[in-house]
Amino acid sequence: MGLLGILLGLGFLIWMSFRGWSVLVLTPLAALIVAIASGEPMLAHWTQTFMGAAGGFVAQFFPLFLVGAVFGKLMDDSGSVTEITRFMTEKLGIQRAILAVVLAGALVTYGGVSLFVAFFVIVPMAQGLFRAANIPYRLMPAAIGLGTFTFTMSAMPGTPAVQNAIPMPFFGTTPFAAPGLGMIASAVMFSFGMWWLLRAAAAARRAGEGYGREDQIEQVNAEVAELADNALTRERAATTDAFDPHEIHTGCHSTQAPSTLMAILPLLVVIAVNFIMSMVILPRMDTSFLADSQWGGISLSSVSGVWSVIVALLSAITVLIIGNRKRLLNLRETVAAGANASSLPILSVASLVGFGAVVAAMPVFSLVTEWVLSIQGGPLVSLAVSTNILAALTGSASGGMTIALEALGANYLQLATEIGMDPALLHRVAVIGAGTLDSLPHNGAVVTLLTLCGSTHSKSYFDIVMSCIVGAIIALVVVIVLGTMFGSF
Repeated sequence: MGLLGILLGLGFLIWMSFRGWSVLVLTPLAALIVAIASGEPMLAHWTQTFMGAAGGFVAQFFPLFLVGAVFGKLMDDSGSVTEITRFMTEKLGIQRAILAVVLAGALVTYGGVSLFVAFFVIVPMAQGLFRAANIPYRLMPAAIGLGTFTFTMSAMPGTPAVQNAIPMPFFGTTPFAAPGLGMIASAVMFSFGMWWLLRAAAAARRAGEGYGREDQIEQVNAEVAELADNALTRERAATTDAFDPHEIHTGCHSTQAPSTLMAILPLLVVIAVNFIMSMVILPRMDTSFLADSQWGGISLSSVSGVWSVIVALLSAITVLIIGNRKRLLNLRETVAAGANASSLPILSVASLVGFGAVVAAMPVFSLVTEWVLSIQGGPLVSLAVSTNILAALTGSASGGMTIALEALGANYLQLATEIGMDPALLHRVAVIGAGTLDSLPHNGAVVTLLTLCGSTHSKSYFDIVMSCIVGAIIALVVVIVLGTMFGSF
């Protein structure tokens, strides 16, 4: 009965969230279903188990959500993201329209710009390029997805994405865990995705298929602006990114764009400072004080990764404000909008984590643990399977991965220690694994992106599967094989 209760709770959560109900309401209800079916005290699990895990996630990762959302909003309001997309359009042109869209998304997201900030700027850019190149608009979601939520989210070394930060406290790793494997995985995802998109565009050209939408750019831009305030869009987006799309059009947008160098500089600062903090400064600091009970009796490895990303984003925010002080017409309003944009996503993902903690606390979950850990192929295969399944069920890479690591992270770390495996390898496999099947049809980013592009699942989802899921799965297999043969590098 306990296992049936877990399945019922998950089914209820998935079905109702796909219909637009708030995760903040659904997760405690789903947790209560699980507890009742197992004969466990439901109120105690809500206030102690659920809230304890949710609160722990907020305490650990809210600084990342906060500074990430503020940075994304400042990049948007200063005109920096728009300038980067203009630069990519100018340099690559309509002859390389697909490549321009993919690289524009990759550049801004790897530099720390929130996923939905990128969506709302890159969609109009892609619309103009694809129309001019006469490429079917149904390929736009796949091209944008390839650049924004595949390799820059899960594989590129040092990416400041929240998903890359989540394994760090569990495995004592840094944002640059397994950099060689991460670069190889990125190359696989990018190459396979581009091959598929170019192949699809060529096939459409041979079939005489053109862009396919007769509406004007102004109409599409108006639709994009309206969707930012759509309640359903907001709910579906809440668990997939650290930015609430409702805040996209608040703040004060600059009417003047910065220079291309000034637009790109904050992104370079994020990457450089993140690397210096992770590899140079923090390892040389005396952090023995962290062992005191006042600081939770922790080690530097538990917080170094999160600290590195926080300092990198704060440094970039400082550079951005100084370099754009004349373009940020109302700094207080922009910062407030960014801060507000972090609140719904952090609470939504934390609620998923709370639900996962209640599931893990059920007596029957020990059977699930035994099954997962007994999967043939070693801890890497087992970890990949568990993060894939949970990310697919929750529709959230960050939520699914946190649930998996909260429940099984210590087991995987122990197994890795016993066989002499570098925890950095576990980190990279966990992040890439969570970033594969999270892009199923009910994923908030997928639904939002399709809506923004004016497309549907029937028209565009197969290309998303091929360019964003199949490519990521191939990369995951490559990393597991290479990691098993040669270890972390």
